[in-house]
Amino acid sequence: MTATVTAPPPAHLRQGLIAQNPSILWFLAILAAFCFGVTFLAEATGTGALSTSMVKTLGKTLCLCLVALAMDVVWGYCGILSLGHMAFFGLGGYAIGMWLMYARTEIIVVQSLAEATLPPTAAEIRDGIATQIFGVVGGNEFPAVWAFAHSLPLQLAMVVLVPGLLALVFGWLAFRSRVTGVYLSILTQAMTLALSLYLFQNDSGLRGNNGLSGLQNIPGLAAMGQDVIAIAFFWASALALALGYLLFAWVVSGKMGSVIRAIRDDEARVRFLGYHVESYKLFVFTLTAVVSGIAGALYYPQAGIINPAELAPIASIYLAVWVAIGGRGRLYGAVIGAAVVSLLSSWFTGGGAPDVNLGFYTVQWTDWWLVLLGVSFVLVTLFAPKGLGGLIDLIAERRAPQRVGDYGPDRSALRREEGPPQGGEQ
Repeated sequence: MTATVTAPPPAHLRQGLIAQNPSILWFLAILAAFCFGVTFLAEATGTGALSTSMVKTLGKTLCLCLVALAMDVVWGYCGILSLGHMAFFGLGGYAIGMWLMYARTEIIVVQSLAEATLPPTAAEIRDGIATQIFGVVGGNEFPAVWAFAHSLPLQLAMVVLVPGLLALVFGWLAFRSRVTGVYLSILTQAMTLALSLYLFQNDSGLRGNNGLSGLQNIPGLAAMGQDVIAIAFFWASALALALGYLLFAWVVSGKMGSVIRAIRDDEARVRFLGYHVESYKLFVFTLTAVVSGIAGALYYPQAGIINPAELAPIASIYLAVWVAIGGRGRLYGAVIGAAVVSLLSSWFTGGGAPDVNLGFYTVQWTDWWLVLLGVSFVLVTLFAPKGLGGLIDLIAERRAPQRVGDYGPDRSALRREEGPPQGGEQ
């Protein structure tokens, strides 16, 4: 009777998560230092050198870094160029925004009806809330999509379920049909455009072009200043980014990460080897959509307003540009790209960058920022395909081990364990 010996997995698959991704500790350390620095300089908790609006801008930037991470995993690692992930981001914002508007309006309506001779009934309160919210679009009743708006736990569940279910259904239909490449990108863009156009309609149930506003006023925290709320959301965004980085580092590591990258490089060969490619792609697509929705739920209470324009296809194209500039296929590259481009965008379009007088023409950066962004994208694509993250690769590049003996198939082959010198070689 012959015993079957199972070969152990490769050494790089037996290593722990931190060993496979040394950037995790660096990223968490830098993020923690950044958070404590902002807290020390914020108006609510420190010296006041940073304004509340700047703290909100930094908090929103962290949320954009999180959705860029999701985009990097689905595109840079799995090879799916999705032009619809900002739609999932916006859906998460709408889900939490519905509760914020409902709860805030409920407080206002209850206070106004409290002066009435007879105490208001639950139906009168609900009708008053509906009139306040939908009067701007000529409505006075709650649409079906607002069925759970009164409950924070249920709306938090919607933050995860709505983007997740949409991605699951869309991905299942697309991947089972084996739609790939540019055709899949066009389909994701078409999905985003259709969703955006639908939300622009007043009868969509989400106030059409008016969107949801006043989201920065957190119900029940009226006595708390915006400076305190801003720093609280900043820390929540930082925590979500840290957890998202750990989650995606786990996804792209080990056997799963190897299969995902193999799908990106040669999908037909992976399928030939017996892997169910569609399941892997559907898992990555759905997971990244859920994380994008969570990022949106943290972003829009800091922005204060959301409307259908936030879901337009151009937003997802910008997201792809951020990841490309940062360096796709590198988690830290996506974070760097989103942070740099987002902050530069705020600086250039917010009037921070001074106009440049050329004598015959004055360059106003509010008009030229998109041109500068487009040129940067082209230059990075042509001359620095590794993006800004490639600079970190150069800095952190480790020297090849000193080889002794002939233990590999060629001189470029590297081994984690080197044997003793042979033949008197030193």
